Amino acid sequence: MGREATKAAGNPWFEARKKAAAYDDRLLSRDGAAERLGMSVSAVADAELGLSKCMPVDKAVLMADLYNAPYLLNYYCLNECPIGCRLSLSADVLSIERVTVKLLKELKVDKLTEVKDALVDIAEDGKITDDEKPALREVLDYLDRVAKTVSELKTIGEMAMRGGHSDGSGG
Repeated sequence: MGREATKAAGNPWFEARKKAAAYDDRLLSRDGAAERLGMSVSAVADAELGLSKCMPVDKAVLMADLYNAPYLLNYYCLNECPIGCRLSLSADVLSIERVTVKLLKELKVDKLTEVKDALVDIAEDGKITDDEKPALREVLDYLDRVAKTVSELKTIGEMAMRGGHSDGSGG
């Protein structure tokens, strides 16, 4: 078991299984996890050791659900899905306090007013001109930051609603 932990340590699939073992002893081993997931032990090992070329989507969903780790879906999308890697998602599991502060900081009235005014100026004539593109880039970057923070908050909320890790610590 020491060898497994050394090679897989830090891998999100492995770490999620180990955390889930706190409420399901069968997840202490890859054998037990494979049985619960309907996967081969080698498929679980490949995921935990980062050897999967591309994990099937259905297996990623099963693991995220069984381990009560919805952040695994974001991790999968960001790292394995050619479409998902273009989305504004976060695979981080932060504390509820940290996410709330990040979100409230981004949603300050003066910042929202600035973004709204920039969008109105850009959209006013129904065209996006070359001189408006830098302002549009700033608006899109802002929206990406907000979307990532919302993604983090949704992950914490989903974990809490499923009855696990309601402190948002991921642990």
